[in-house]
Amino acid sequence: MQRYCLALDLKPDPALIAEYEAFHRAVWPEVLENIRAAGILQLEIYRTGNRLFMVLETDDYFSFERKTALDAADSRIQEWETLMWNYQQALPTARPGEKWVLMERIFSL
Repeated sequence: MQRYCLALDLKPDPALIAEYEAFHRAVWPEVLENIRAAGILQLEIYRTGNRLFMVLETDDYFSFERKTALDAADSRIQEWETLMWNYQQALPTARPGEKWVLMERIFSL
């Protein structure tokens, strides 16, 4: 099993943040199926203010390249991503076109 941690910001608008959270209380079934098909075993998203932190636990065959290809091939996933981008904004350190930014672990006990 592998673990990845990623970060992303939401637009700093309480109404938009509430809408974003409502969507995540009822994630579309196609999105859940896509997540599982990519080899993601567990996915959690946490929020503080407008900063999001996502934890992925994956099988040993997971790759971001494969996940990206699965996403690109599915119009429903593209629809979800376009919708979510109405609420999200890139981190100041993100590269052009990058949404979720992979975090580097700096400590482990």
